[in-house]
Amino acid sequence: MASTRAPAVAEILWELKRVDKVAKYSAIAERAGFSAGATGRAMITCLSTIQKEWPHLQAWRAIRDDGTVQTDSEQSRELQQWGATLSPDTDGDRSNVQIDEDRVMVWGGATGQAASELEASETTK
Repeated sequence: MASTRAPAVAEILWELKRVDKVAKYSAIAERAGFSAGATGRAMITCLSTIQKEWPHLQAWRAIRDDGTVQTDSEQSRELQQWGATLSPDTDGDRSNVQIDEDRVMVWGGATGQAASELEASETTK
C-alpha cells in the first residue's frame, strides 16, 4: 500500500517544504486520501519509503498526532534548527514539539481542525 500512497504524501511534503510549514500525520494522510492508522503506522511506512526514494523532501515536517518526536533524532534536530521548541516528555525517549500556530499547515475542513488540534495540544503541554 505504501507504494501507492507514498507519491501522494511526497507531493504534500513538497508543498510543506515550499510554504515552510509542518503538519500532523492525520492531516497529511487525509489530504493524501487515506487514514494514517491508529498509531500512524500507515504514515510511518510512507515516510520510510519517501526517505529512501526522495530524501530531499524533508520528511521531518510530518509530525506524529500526539505532537512528539524521538528525542535526539534527526527529526528532532531538524525541527529545532527550523525553530520548533522541544521539551522532554514524561516518557524519556520522546520530546514534545511546540510550534507557533502560523507554522502549522491548515488546509481547511477536517484537516484544518486536525492542525488546530496540534497547536492546542502544544499550548497545553
